[in-house]
Amino acid sequence: MNNTIVAVSTPIGEGGIGIVRLSGKDSLKILDKIFLSRDGKKPSRFKTYTVHYGHIVENYQSMILTVMKAPKSYTKEDIVEINCHSGIASLKKILDLCLINGATLAEPGEFTKRAFLNGRIDISQAEAVLDIIKAKTELSLKSALNNLEGFFSKKINETRISLIEVYARIEASIDFSEEDLRGVIRKDDIFKRLNAVKNEIEKLISSSNQGKILRHGIKTVICGSPNVGKSSLMNAILKESRSIVTHMPGTTRDTIEEIVNIKGIPVTLVDTAGITNTDHLVEKEGVKRSYIYLEGADLILLVLDQSRKLNKDDLDIINKIRDNKKETIVVINKADLKNRVDIKRIKRFFPKNPFVRISALSLKGIDNLENEIKDIVWKGKAPGANFIGVSNQRQLDILRRSVSDIKEAIDAHKSKLSMDCISVYVRSSIESLGEITGHTITEEALDKIFSEFCIGK
Repeated sequence: MNNTIVAVSTPIGEGGIGIVRLSGKDSLKILDKIFLSRDGKKPSRFKTYTVHYGHIVENYQSMILTVMKAPKSYTKEDIVEINCHSGIASLKKILDLCLINGATLAEPGEFTKRAFLNGRIDISQAEAVLDIIKAKTELSLKSALNNLEGFFSKKINETRISLIEVYARIEASIDFSEEDLRGVIRKDDIFKRLNAVKNEIEKLISSSNQGKILRHGIKTVICGSPNVGKSSLMNAILKESRSIVTHMPGTTRDTIEEIVNIKGIPVTLVDTAGITNTDHLVEKEGVKRSYIYLEGADLILLVLDQSRKLNKDDLDIINKIRDNKKETIVVINKADLKNRVDIKRIKRFFPKNPFVRISALSLKGIDNLENEIKDIVWKGKAPGANFIGVSNQRQLDILRRSVSDIKEAIDAHKSKLSMDCISVYVRSSIESLGEITGHTITEEALDKIFSEFCIGK
């Protein structure tokens, strides 16, 4: 924490602007050695929240410095951001000069790690920074911004404080006799409050699936027999010609994946090879991969052709999907052609599943299909812009541990065990919640969290 760190904070490659960021007590001293401002002032004399134009002393490369002095900066240390022309050679030269003059190359996520260690943000807010970087939709971005603002941390801290108050009452009941505490603390009140805390944590756990979807999205597999219009549907949803479409069956021999925003949901859309009995070696491998993707799907779009009757391939696929018991939407394609498929028969296979008629060619019904995807994913409970909840598996595991300890404490009370025994469970629950915000966390856990960040963040 005593050294000054430096990293390139923009993607390496050709672009309009590149940024090299420094943080630490020697940031401005290092710039004194390599930067010459237009007015001749040294960077160490610059005021905070100021921008300065100048050039590198060694090669006269133009650059702009943004200065943010401690403690009012992202890391609560002196931060300098060097804005220059992007390009590998340009950025590497500035980075090398900073390293030669005393800076240390930053580790992944080290700027954000320092923001946490210096008390600027807590751990859940640090994780929200990563969520913002990875956000794929407006809704997932808004959720991450809410967590960065500290709304989730506030909820966790309120719950933790409630537990601490319960723990204090339990400890008081241990230290003093019931006669001394008569009228002040009642055991029933203690466990009534403990139940209330349990319910609050369980609400957060129940919202975890929404948070997971916002962060990671869902894998949606388009499947069906050859030439039913799977690739055309893929292109219609993507609004671009991503998959090859011909009138010949078996055009798609491999899986094609693309991420698309469907009604605020990040969806990994997978176009698979037509599933059929074949002796063709390549086509056979494509069918094998299609079945593998069906096993790993969160949602299946079963595509059937309205212009023809169900064949053996269709029935084999239907039976396979029914055996998998995955969430499935039945998509009747080619709605612009004469209806020859037996809808009643299909509905006997999928009595509770949604059916959507579309024409992938004319885009008719695509919006209805996207609404069905939204409904089936959120089950009528789509999160709003103010969604506050669990955003990753680490937080979910901690909440589960915390609520498990509370349940153990309640069960111990019902079994008339001593308050000493009960207090151990409550204290363990408090410590678990502290891991979410960073009140109690190991160095190993910190390293794991920040290892997911890119260098320069």
